[in-house]
Amino acid sequence: MITGERVLWTSNEGTKFFKKTGETGVSLSRFGRASIESVRKFHSTIPGYKPTPLRNLDGMAKTLNLGAIYVKDESFRFGLNAFKSLGCSYAVAKLLASRMGLESEDISYETISGAEAGKALGSVTFAAVTDGNHGRGVAWIARMLGHKAEIFMPKGSSESRISAIRAEGASVTVRGMNYDESVEMTAREAGERGWTVIQDTAWEGYTDIPFWTMQGYCTMALEASEEIIRLTGGDLPTHVFVQAGVGSMAASVQGFFRACFPQNPPKIVVVEASKADCFYKSAVGGQGAPRVVSGDLDTIMAGLACGSPNFAAWEILRDYASLFASCPDYVTAHGMRALGCPERGDHRVISGESGAVTMGLLSLIMRDSRLSAMRITLGLNDKSRVLLFSTEGDTDPEKYRSITWDGEFPTYDLSVYSKP
Repeated sequence: MITGERVLWTSNEGTKFFKKTGETGVSLSRFGRASIESVRKFHSTIPGYKPTPLRNLDGMAKTLNLGAIYVKDESFRFGLNAFKSLGCSYAVAKLLASRMGLESEDISYETISGAEAGKALGSVTFAAVTDGNHGRGVAWIARMLGHKAEIFMPKGSSESRISAIRAEGASVTVRGMNYDESVEMTAREAGERGWTVIQDTAWEGYTDIPFWTMQGYCTMALEASEEIIRLTGGDLPTHVFVQAGVGSMAASVQGFFRACFPQNPPKIVVVEASKADCFYKSAVGGQGAPRVVSGDLDTIMAGLACGSPNFAAWEILRDYASLFASCPDYVTAHGMRALGCPERGDHRVISGESGAVTMGLLSLIMRDSRLSAMRITLGLNDKSRVLLFSTEGDTDPEKYRSITWDGEFPTYDLSVYSKP
């Protein structure tokens, strides 16, 4: 289907792609080098901070006929098995610092913790909605700073993720509704009870905390870019595949690379679960406004099961992303197995359901002749350097084993593969 400059493909096995050309050019000033350096400076003051590993999968790259594949392994972030702590910790820091009258350059873990901060701030209760990783991050930073956390989870949430949040000292309530409905209810309840909502999605009157959260995520993009430049002697990745739920992390990665490397930014591919593909549907709509996906959003990619886009993230991805992909659950299961059972010499990456969909998609694009249009459109070849973010480890160990050990959600019949 061709409409103006937009081209849409649907492959036989269920993965859908949308390519957009032309750019409106929303401002990316919040993602400039100086801003993101200050974000990392704050993170570096938190006890236990160190850059997470960047895995160079040479064997996988050769198998897929690519120049390089780099995987940023966020399962090592602050011992929390996921990247989310970067965003919520920075948002909390900015919020508390503003209440204390501190300037941005004065923000550190030390200035917002301890006796003096306690006197200035009193006891704060943070509220958040989560599938697990964001809520654990909010609970963790609240505990670290001596505050409280009220965490709400959508129906069907994993018991292991619930337990991990409670272990951080937070109160956890599972609501009988989906993620977006729970966000709406929690925002109302927080207003009534005087709680402070820490969420990475924006709505009318609630924009500062989501933007601070997005800036917080940029620390992992900054770390990855520096390591790749060191490994290559100065070259950036040519492509970045990044997953999207509400889209804040994807937009932060897009914003960082476009703002910090405007002369040669990588192509960004936005990857979603097909049961919650609000960005894909927004792009296909072609009217510039974000679209909402409703219903149960029943995907194994729990961290991506968000039907309402962060409108600020949508503007960035709408204007700068190269391609949007909507993927069935078996795509991420394929990625989990590929990362967990790597080529000889490659480092194993334990990647959960929301962390591995980009690896699954990249593998399928490079191996399946039916997806050759994607390969050609994106210019993926033996010179390409591809960066992926494994945003979580085995945050639901039982599900991880069911997929990687027992073969739940098998890849469609491999007999359909033919050489590109």
